[in-house]
Amino acid sequence: MALNAILSFNVTDLFLRYVEIDTQSDPESDSFPSTAKQKNLGNLLVKELLAIGVADAHIDEYGYVYATIPANTNKANVPVICFCSHMDTSPDCSGENVKPIIHKNYQGQDLILPDDATQILKLNEHPDLKNQIGNDIITASGTTLLGADNKAGVAEIMDACYHLINHPEIKHGDIRILFTPDEEIGRGVDKVDIKKLGAYAGYTIDGESAGNMENETFSADGAKLIIHGISSHPGFAKGKMESAIKIASEIVAALPLNLSPEGTSGMQGFVHPVGISGHVEEATIDFIVRDFEDGKLKEHERIIRGIADEVLKKYPNSSRTFEIKPQYRNMKEVLDKHPQIVEYGMEAIKRTGLQAKLCSIRGGTDGSRLSFMGLPCPNIFAGEHAFHGKQEWVSVQDMQKAVETILHLCMIWEEKA
Repeated sequence: MALNAILSFNVTDLFLRYVEIDTQSDPESDSFPSTAKQKNLGNLLVKELLAIGVADAHIDEYGYVYATIPANTNKANVPVICFCSHMDTSPDCSGENVKPIIHKNYQGQDLILPDDATQILKLNEHPDLKNQIGNDIITASGTTLLGADNKAGVAEIMDACYHLINHPEIKHGDIRILFTPDEEIGRGVDKVDIKKLGAYAGYTIDGESAGNMENETFSADGAKLIIHGISSHPGFAKGKMESAIKIASEIVAALPLNLSPEGTSGMQGFVHPVGISGHVEEATIDFIVRDFEDGKLKEHERIIRGIADEVLKKYPNSSRTFEIKPQYRNMKEVLDKHPQIVEYGMEAIKRTGLQAKLCSIRGGTDGSRLSFMGLPCPNIFAGEHAFHGKQEWVSVQDMQKAVETILHLCMIWEEKA
């Protein structure tokens, strides 16, 4: 079936179509993917890839979409490269019934979102808007997130696939495509088949400002502090009860501001309590712990233990247990061993006419874990901003530049082979 008979295929139309599909992941779910609705987008992507001639496109039982653009070069030694984006959106804000709006020819004005007039994008609160004068800004309507994280990346990769299929003059080696579920809840590559990908290098398309490339992420642990208190009938509790809920609250209150997300920036790490639950006899605090250096990660965890032990001195009959679960590590450790992967990415950005900027990201991507699974994988801008909230936005022009960057990367790997 001809593509034009079923859909319009450019990065803007693709993006607008994808964000209307609810793909919110669920950290409380034990299934994989965590929400079946993520496969709704995966199935559409497979249908579209098949329609443009990507013959091996398929979705597996876990919700991963795999596809290959076959090489069209006479060179036999071009490394296989992979482009990856995630399909899910954050659990932090609703992704249901997203209504995208294009604000054409932005001129620096406040953007008031129509379904909630309290949601206002202001130039002084979104600094990158100053680089968007004359561009077309896409937002949601004010009651949901937009889903640019990471459906902008998905749309950009799909548009690049269309160009590669329809422009054989763009010479390239084998190009692998990977779309993942559940990235937002830290499970994005749990079931990925690295052998099936068979790629030498990868690039996640999941970054922020146009021109940015990230070769460094946080290292990340999850931590669980369990307080074992003493329960007693509240009518007869004097001198007996030691409430685990109150002990946990004291520990959270004692965390230093200069080690919190709201008190840190740049290359500073943090300790962040993300959940507290329980009852008088037992309470649990769940933390995420982040830093660019593994040694500092361990230091932050010692601080949590130290604060807990200090608070517990007032409660002689209570105790605690502390559990650490490694999540991902700084991908720079791997990427520094493969400098050409980052160098080619920077060159591709420059060829689009943008100023290339190498950055660190205060977070992680699928690429963080893929790098340690044998697929070195820096992160390239997708143009997404203010992610995980109702003021999320992206510009059409930045998405177009991301598509160009992907195409230049394909050509550069072929040229350098």
